Amino acid sequence: MHAPSSALVTGAATVLSVLAVGMALGASAGGQDPMFSEAQAYERFMGRWSRSLAPLLVRFAGVHDGDAVLDIGSGTGALTAAVAAMAPSSPIVGIDPAAGYVSLAQANQGTALVRFEVGDAQQMRFDHATFHRTMSLLVVNFIPDPRKALDEMRRVTKPGGTVAAAVWDYGEGMEMLRAFWDEAIALSPAHDKKDERHMPLCRPGELAALWRTAGLQDVTEEGLTIDTPFDSFDDFWQPFLGKQGPAGAYAASLPDETRDALGQRLRRRLLGDGPDRPFVLRARAWAVRGTVP
Repeated sequence: MHAPSSALVTGAATVLSVLAVGMALGASAGGQDPMFSEAQAYERFMGRWSRSLAPLLVRFAGVHDGDAVLDIGSGTGALTAAVAAMAPSSPIVGIDPAAGYVSLAQANQGTALVRFEVGDAQQMRFDHATFHRTMSLLVVNFIPDPRKALDEMRRVTKPGGTVAAAVWDYGEGMEMLRAFWDEAIALSPAHDKKDERHMPLCRPGELAALWRTAGLQDVTEEGLTIDTPFDSFDDFWQPFLGKQGPAGAYAASLPDETRDALGQRLRRRLLGDGPDRPFVLRARAWAVRGTVP
């Protein structure tokens, strides 16, 4: 893997600094990052696409029925739901720092085999070698110290078990976010460093390189792609106004006039000058898996 350019490093640092500010604000307001705190808003914005992507990651990770599975950054429960459907005898634990997400997931999915709890991927309470599969969906790039979290994921996974994760391809393949940021930066070029394409671990080879530095074996990386169908332009645009994730937080930060102008640019990009209608975009994530020696 080639070393990242200074521009990419600077951009990634800027995006992470924005996230750090959000996390600090969340901590002062009760321990949650406000960009990832409103469970229902997150479901409309990203949870529905997480649920489409999750079965692909479950298959990629090679989960077998009966495996003990840990879901890191379980959010509103998309990955856990996919594991439970595809491996119904598997005990599953989901951890997430956002209490609102945990409450919704537990209320909707908690069973004798499935539970969710508030937890930090960088310092987990579980014993060594507890799980057969430790997985994370669309999360590792938001963890303040992803290498520390990966070391913890390896620690709690049994020898011969699998550690797997997926992250959106923010630079090209996640078309919903790519359209948003292209038009946002065209409207306000000075905000380029807020574009999620600068996020770490979202380019080909970066996840695999991290997995290898943690001593995982048989590391494999590949793209996972889903369709993201929208019923209308509002179905695309309104979830951005729920303040979830970096894009939602950015949209919420704009003056009303600028936000309206951004919405108009996006409508022209996606629908041209024609009437409102359903449309379909594509979303690619980079997925990685490795075996604990």
